[in-house]
Amino acid sequence: MTVHFIGAGPGAADLITLRGARLLAACPVCLYAGSIVAPELLEHCGPDARLVDTAPMSLDEIEAEYVAAHAAGQDVARLHSGDLSVWSAVAEQIRRLEKHGIPYTMTPGVPSFAAAAAALGRELTIPEVAQSLVLTRISGRASKMPPGETLAGFGRTGATLAIHLAIHAIDEIVAQLTPLYGAECPVAIVFRASWPEERIIRGTLADIADRLAAEPVERSAIVFVAPSLGAENFRESSLYDAYYQRRFRRRDGL
Repeated sequence: MTVHFIGAGPGAADLITLRGARLLAACPVCLYAGSIVAPELLEHCGPDARLVDTAPMSLDEIEAEYVAAHAAGQDVARLHSGDLSVWSAVAEQIRRLEKHGIPYTMTPGVPSFAAAAAALGRELTIPEVAQSLVLTRISGRASKMPPGETLAGFGRTGATLAIHLAIHAIDEIVAQLTPLYGAECPVAIVFRASWPEERIIRGTLADIADRLAAEPVERSAIVFVAPSLGAENFRESSLYDAYYQRRFRRRDGL
């Protein structure tokens, strides 16, 4: 018996990986976070699979489901939104599985920031403008930020910021980042990227709070703050330059 942690992707049912879909189809038990996982994803499950919505459950109750499935010799598909590597609460589940000697695998999913960037039609790293992407968040009830990880600290680098779970703190974001990026720095809020109800609010640090107040969205949104969002007259990279020599492109005479 194995517990298969599966990144469901950002929402759209066809953005799950082939491996994830195959595991869902094969497992007789599926645990899923019903509050943030699109119901259409459960269509990948087998017709006789037992579906367990973990949204109202405690970690102890989820652990009990794993232990029961282990005793019954039933593989479990554990479906999480986005990708497993960030803000998935997988680490504490793995710790409990290891306590019981229950094996597990991890199948990555399309991260929400990537789906949001696709919705914007933008690359987040632009030559000589921004070559780093910071995934961060704001302290919340579920988990506080470590003292050294602050918006101001990340903002001093000038990197592209993808701020998760922070739509309620837009005023704090503006206050901390305006002195570092400038009032005219582009901002984009992407709500439920890849879902049918996807929405985008664009603005700058100077006006994004007012724009959000005029078009309120709920918690499932990413706030991008980045000069790269508005970059136009940037230098092209050397990757496809006709005179750029690299291992896989030998150009005689250049």
